Amino acid sequence: MIRKISDIFKAKKRTYSFEYFPPKSAEGVKKLYETIAELNKLGPDFASVTYGAGGATRGTTLEICAEIQKRFDLTCMHHFTCVGHSQAELKSILDQMKQNNIRNVLALRGDPPKGVEKWETSPDGFEYCYQLCDLIRSYGDFFSIGVAGFPEGHIDCPNKETDSKYLKIKIEHGGEFVVTQLFFDNSIYFEYLERLKKIGVNARVLPGILPITSYQGLIKFCNTCGATIPQKVHDIFKPLDGNDEATYKAGVDFAVKQCQELLDGGAPGLHFFTLNKVNPTKDIWERLKK
Repeated sequence: MIRKISDIFKAKKRTYSFEYFPPKSAEGVKKLYETIAELNKLGPDFASVTYGAGGATRGTTLEICAEIQKRFDLTCMHHFTCVGHSQAELKSILDQMKQNNIRNVLALRGDPPKGVEKWETSPDGFEYCYQLCDLIRSYGDFFSIGVAGFPEGHIDCPNKETDSKYLKIKIEHGGEFVVTQLFFDNSIYFEYLERLKKIGVNARVLPGILPITSYQGLIKFCNTCGATIPQKVHDIFKPLDGNDEATYKAGVDFAVKQCQELLDGGAPGLHFFTLNKVNPTKDIWERLKK
């Protein structure tokens, strides 16, 4: 049964979810559904599908979300950004979501398309995520709204305190829960919760988990998103650079330890960035469930 994530939270104190991205080819989409079918055997509470910079995959995202719900009877959250859309376009896409019974949205400001150094608001568009939350909330209680959280502060934000205030604004405008950017030091996550609590944000904050499978890939990705790579991660994975098998094993071990510490510390679940692969997410999950 397709449910709002806010209703799932009412029934479960802890949830597990998997994130996918829209492939660029028909063959890729076919393989994605095979991956989802395998990971769905693990019993996730919901899935989510990313949107792409500048809304580049908007049509595919909606189609995949609808198909996941139809084929697997699994609640799916549609990532949705302001960038590149007028208000009329945003409303049209929300109308299509509603028609396809997609009831969960991760509201984002979004990143500009590749090659665009300076982002400017589209004509009759929105500049901030809270404005998108307002639009989604205009549909009454049909949608459950999630927003992104940045435990280390957004890369464009001057400091953590300002970033936390921006998150509070998103919550005040309809956001119901938070999915965080990746991090590798759990103290960062728990400090984030305390920072939010001090300013009156009590929404559920799901930690985003990225298993490490490539040292060079990790460096490249973190340079883009602004996430910090702790020295302990360099110490483990730099000596293994180029050894795929050893890196994979160490990545699973690190993620299992990270996830268990988060759960032991009271985290309300885990949100895995699967990168459209069965493993290592499946391996990590099975070790956590032992």
